[in-house]
Amino acid sequence: MARIGPPPPAPVLERSNVRVAALVAGFHEGLATQLLDGTRGRLTECGLPGGALAEFWVPGAFELPLACQVAAATDDYAALIVLGVVIRGQTPNFDYICQAAINGIASVGLAFSIPIGFGLLTVDNVAQAEARAGGDVGNSGVDAADAAVKMLNLGGQLQR
Repeated sequence: MARIGPPPPAPVLERSNVRVAALVAGFHEGLATQLLDGTRGRLTECGLPGGALAEFWVPGAFELPLACQVAAATDDYAALIVLGVVIRGQTPNFDYICQAAINGIASVGLAFSIPIGFGLLTVDNVAQAEARAGGDVGNSGVDAADAAVKMLNLGGQLQR
């Protein structure tokens, strides 16, 4: 579904003393870099201080859950953001990779009670990925950053 109109304003990060980790699947590196650029810019707009975003590259989407688990276990990060692109091919591998990545990432968020902004594109073709990595539909890296900040803020409100 295409976004109608401009993206919403950046949410304001209510806690300035946090660190965030971006975990990026590098299989489609150019597109993943565009998502990461969107995340970087949006977190700056949200008020994340310079140097508070750590960036880690993994080979592909299948490796994202383990990377999330290791990052969450360090207790160094208040939120994680996963980014990457999986493009459907001619085999069922797409379905297996997407399901494993999505389920694994979700289980890490629940197990560690850590917000995870989800910016892993699961698309049918390159045109759909380009549209969602800074093209006509926006940048899912921005959306993932927004989700992470909003959940960080909510967590802070619920713990008061």
